[in-house]
Amino acid sequence: MAPLRWGIASAGKISNDFCAALTTLPEEDHVVVAVAARSESSAKEFANLFGISKHYGGYEKLAADSDVDVVYIGAINTAHLDIGLLMLNAGKHVLCEKPLTLNEKQTRKLIEAAKANKVVLFEGLWSRYFPSYRHLKQRLDEKDLGDIKEVDVEFGFDITEVARLQKKELGGGTVLDLGVYTIQFAQFVFRSEPISITAKGQLNDDGVDVQTEAELKYANGGVARFKTSSLRELTNKANVRGSKNFMTLHMFWCCTYLTDIDQNIKEWPLPKHKKGDFFFKNSTGLRYEAEEMRRCINEGLLESPDVTHEDSLIIARIEDEIRRQIGVQFPQDEE
Repeated sequence: MAPLRWGIASAGKISNDFCAALTTLPEEDHVVVAVAARSESSAKEFANLFGISKHYGGYEKLAADSDVDVVYIGAINTAHLDIGLLMLNAGKHVLCEKPLTLNEKQTRKLIEAAKANKVVLFEGLWSRYFPSYRHLKQRLDEKDLGDIKEVDVEFGFDITEVARLQKKELGGGTVLDLGVYTIQFAQFVFRSEPISITAKGQLNDDGVDVQTEAELKYANGGVARFKTSSLRELTNKANVRGSKNFMTLHMFWCCTYLTDIDQNIKEWPLPKHKKGDFFFKNSTGLRYEAEEMRRCINEGLLESPDVTHEDSLIIARIEDEIRRQIGVQFPQDEE
């Protein structure tokens, strides 16, 4: 098979980590052929760092580049919809960083565009492609934990200096940045939409959340509880308790080791990358979602079975409801 030819939309930190992660995969499978950013100078600097042959100021030229098969979108949350529609309507497959968009309405627009153009679209919930999640899925499939009763997840750091998280105009707040991980974990385990959601949160002066707590109840009687914070570090673990056993995923959003049902540690070390430096923890794991994109394209799938379009719609609905309850509303919610 020919290598999958990647275009990168945005030259920020997560795009840097994605390209560095790709260097752990065979060059005959993945190659980055172009990068675009709002600033051509930023795109050029990024291209020089990773040896990318083409760079563009603005995203239209990337969408028009016939050498690009698939686009990774690493831009800020508020740009996901517009860049996503541009690429999908140009016939590009799209792997978009989480959250897929700001709300369910926008998510539905992206999905409709992907279906109309018969291209792959999935949300970059990289966690689900880690070997640790594959292991958890096997445990769940085989009922090794019994009936799932409780999921408890915490995700928090002191990231008050990250400007985009503090501003409503940038799609800020912990629900979309950290909460998406806790929500997806609950959904990964319970595999159905919650029947009730209760949430509370603390907002900053700009009207976005800096801390949240939520409880999701499911039809089987199970409960998921989670906390997020951009003010302080939390345990950053995910605990799953069933009627027979329980498990703990450590650093659950990028989990390379877990406490299994026998209470022993099971590990999956990450490989070494060849270019660039990482900004975020365990970013080598972005390689797994890149491989999933290649698999979907090669097998003619239009969505990933591990992060389906319906998965993203449910997650967006849960995010919308939590934001509604705690009083975080974006202008885009009224569009």
